[in-house]
Amino acid sequence: MLDKYITPVIKPLLTPVVALMHKRGITPDQLTVVGFLIGLLAVPLIAFEMWYAALTAIALNRILDGLDGALARHANLSSSAGGFLDITLDFLFYAAIPLGFILANPEQNAIAGSILLATFIGTGSSFLAFAIAAEKFKLEKPQFKYKSFYYLNGLTEGTETIALFIAFCIWPQHFAIMASIFATACAITIFTRIHGGYNTLKLQEADEVTQANE
Repeated sequence: MLDKYITPVIKPLLTPVVALMHKRGITPDQLTVVGFLIGLLAVPLIAFEMWYAALTAIALNRILDGLDGALARHANLSSSAGGFLDITLDFLFYAAIPLGFILANPEQNAIAGSILLATFIGTGSSFLAFAIAAEKFKLEKPQFKYKSFYYLNGLTEGTETIALFIAFCIWPQHFAIMASIFATACAITIFTRIHGGYNTLKLQEADEVTQANE
């Protein structure tokens, strides 16, 4: 929900950094992989209750995730392969963080964390499934034209998810209640994406049939 407002603000701030990286020969895919590996470090840190070290790893992951796409655009290296790698590792990272909190305190966090992971699957699958169909119909991406995939809006997107992860690390004792609330928001996102995506694609198909019959 907030991505379309936050991204245009952050994008210009990355330009000097990505220009320097390009001069040093760093590639977008390298940033994607390194950022993912740093993000995965948060899992054992969370499991051993090293909250602020985990928060640092999460923050670094998100910074590098922003830089890889900016570098790809700056260096004219944007590609479907790079977009695929980026979004795949992003979803793995998103799933790994709740797992860390489940490992840290299974008795308190397992149920809420499992529900959150299930709704993450729902938001991710609805997002990616629509992206495939949107590519087929060449649908416009007015808010995210620089992305490799079509972004179907929802109540819970990247910005909200990272804010949640930060809150988890600052107030880990409240993980269960925060995870439950966010899972509810994810469920709303799933419903709106399925409803909106289905109806959008039905209209596109109807338009194609109409055009074919003219």
